[in-house]
Amino acid sequence: MKTGDRIVQELPWRWGVQGRIFLIGGLGYLFDAYDIALNGFLMPLVGAHFDLSLGARGLIATANLVGMALGAVVWGAVADRIGRKQAFGVTLLIFAVFSVLGALAPTYPVFLALRFLAGIGLGGCIPVDYALVGEFAPRKYRGRVLTALDAWWPVGVTLCGLVSTALLTLDGNWRWMLATMSVPALLLFWVRRGVPESPVYLTRQGREAEARAVIDDLVARTGAPVEPYVIPAPVAVEQARGPRAAAEQLARIWSFSPRITSAAWLLFATVMLVYYAALSWLPSILKEQGLGDTAAFMNTTLMSGVGIVGVLASTALVDLVGRKWLIGVSAPVAALALVVFALVLRLPAGSLVAIGVFGFLMQLAIPAMYAYVAELYPTRLRASGFGWASSVSRVLTGFAPLLFGSVLWPLLGLPLTFAVLGLAVLLAVGWTAVAAPETKGAELDGTDPEAQDVPEAAPRTAL
Repeated sequence: MKTGDRIVQELPWRWGVQGRIFLIGGLGYLFDAYDIALNGFLMPLVGAHFDLSLGARGLIATANLVGMALGAVVWGAVADRIGRKQAFGVTLLIFAVFSVLGALAPTYPVFLALRFLAGIGLGGCIPVDYALVGEFAPRKYRGRVLTALDAWWPVGVTLCGLVSTALLTLDGNWRWMLATMSVPALLLFWVRRGVPESPVYLTRQGREAEARAVIDDLVARTGAPVEPYVIPAPVAVEQARGPRAAAEQLARIWSFSPRITSAAWLLFATVMLVYYAALSWLPSILKEQGLGDTAAFMNTTLMSGVGIVGVLASTALVDLVGRKWLIGVSAPVAALALVVFALVLRLPAGSLVAIGVFGFLMQLAIPAMYAYVAELYPTRLRASGFGWASSVSRVLTGFAPLLFGSVLWPLLGLPLTFAVLGLAVLLAVGWTAVAAPETKGAELDGTDPEAQDVPEAAPRTAL
């Protein structure tokens, strides 16, 4: 007899049911992209306002990304403890409140502190969003759904570029850039209150009545045939709190599979390092070549606009060629395109083409990587496993803008700096090829020993 989890994973796709959750989750992801992209646009403007050095400007992105790193770990653990639904809304509320306060910051230290706190809220969006959307998505479409979720990223970056460019003529333009995104974030927080809790999560927590209510509602709303199912009894796990909880959570992630966890961390760290290096510093690099604010901002916006096509292509390819192949080919070639960009920087046409190629290829890789890592972990570890992988990349990429502006770019030059980053990506995908399984078409929790052979509750018809 089927389990409730399997019933959910075999439901037909309906835009009014799973599609609604996909859209709401994707809008939160849009704000994550918008905020990270905004760092690149804020750096030259805030730097000029507070008369900052090149290295000090890098702290703008560093404070925000380090906050996101902390938020990814904290909210991944919170989502695995209190549920996806509650964490789904609170993360966005924290981000919106501190973004508004950041727009009013009177001094640079206060501004950095508020960007850090906004990052803590927004850092939880990606692991929570991917866990929730993935647990509602039918198995047949899950790869495409999770990959398509990343389409919101280049949309958010492109929207950020267009809005930021339009606000350049206003006095206090960087303050307006921060303030404009807080209102829709607050509206989305309100909308998220109507999202149901994940039935997969409820099952693992032993909340059978709530899980059945959600599953029965999904069956009715999707028009799936009614059939009996069981809710397996949960495996009792003692949960610690505070720092001990984080340490135990980390230990569980590594004990589940050191090979999988190391591959997930290396993929996230290297791929996102290359992407964030380009996203954070591209406006400043272009300004160093003599372009004005508007031209520099629009070239960066082009990179993200082309990326929308890349995400759509990734969505179409991820279930055809598999996650590992798509990541393994597109990520290293994207890094190579960035090296070419640095080599032909003084040739306007050539550098523009290289930026576009990089944006397209990187958005082939990142959506597949997010879907892949979300599927590698079982339900009991999905949000926290994804959150830790995201956090590692955010810590590394958080300090990258500071090191890029004060050490790497001045000492190595752009071509060699990007070549070193590209080599790191190549090593990461090479290790993933041998260390982690392909997840295309696999069942969630299919290889989780704690989800196997557990006692079954009495069967019941889905209605």
